[in-house]
Amino acid sequence: MKAWVIAEINEPLRLLEMDIPFPDYKEILIKIHACGVCHTELDEIEGRAMPAFFPVIPGHQIVGEVVKVGSAVKKFKVGDRAGAGWIYSACGKCEYCLKGLENLCKDFKATGKDAHGGYAEYFKIHEDFAFPIPENFANEEAAPLFCAGAIGYRSLMLAKVENKQNIGLIGFGASGHLVLKMIKYLYPDSKVFVFSRTLSERQLSMKLGAYWTGDFDETPPEKLNSAIDTTPVWKPPIKVLKHLNPAGRLVINAIRKEEVDKNEFLNIDYQRDLWLEKEIKSVANVTRKDIEEFLKIASQIPIKPEIEIYSFEDANKALQDIKERKIKGAKVLKI
Repeated sequence: MKAWVIAEINEPLRLLEMDIPFPDYKEILIKIHACGVCHTELDEIEGRAMPAFFPVIPGHQIVGEVVKVGSAVKKFKVGDRAGAGWIYSACGKCEYCLKGLENLCKDFKATGKDAHGGYAEYFKIHEDFAFPIPENFANEEAAPLFCAGAIGYRSLMLAKVENKQNIGLIGFGASGHLVLKMIKYLYPDSKVFVFSRTLSERQLSMKLGAYWTGDFDETPPEKLNSAIDTTPVWKPPIKVLKHLNPAGRLVINAIRKEEVDKNEFLNIDYQRDLWLEKEIKSVANVTRKDIEEFLKIASQIPIKPEIEIYSFEDANKALQDIKERKIKGAKVLKI
């Protein structure tokens, strides 16, 4: 099969020919039709989220057709559509897994980082970590649901939003636009305030129903009860802290932050930005429950992601466009 791989840090992806993986007795083999493109792949390529081995096939928003099943597989049959997200496996036995926090398991393995992912023609995974695709989504529409959607859903739950409360979205890429659609459905009387330095992202947010939008330095007309940050740097969330109400919560949805503006921490004013029980919460990975619950909600609404499709051959271009903030919703490789 053809597969794009990260062969070494700070180098473009390389296209290789590799053996098609063979599924074990509880695994399924998926012929991939679409794979979402995520900023996390840049974190891997640039060494902030180091892959477990090289060369590794990146990609963790995978949708395709089951073409082979292991002898003990019960959840899927050949011909079913199936997908996979960031969670490739977890131990199932530790205190975190037993509490439903398998995203914090020390043996958590990430698809496309600790195991081969979806920038390829085929992909295998244990049936317990794969998911049926809702019928009302095309393959390319379903792909972003497995990361941008699922991690956005987990972020929203961690933000502890209540209806009629104000929520800020810091950055408005693949995850942000899906979160806005979720908020409009789950909390219809809440106002959404979108912060972005990119005009096209601000325009898209208003089209999708944001109450207000502005750059990171701008002041919203009302205070926020919570905010979700999806940017790769530090300035945006630190700038927004001062707009939180007492007991407000900032949720940072990023596997890694870049170092370029780390000195922005020096601008935090304790009394203004953190006092009165404001808090900062990080998001780490996703659980299977996050993906299952989000796919159900997405199908019910239904959430139709704004997508930009790239050919399989243009994987490096899609990543470069993300790096340059050329974002119009979610980017998807068609395979």
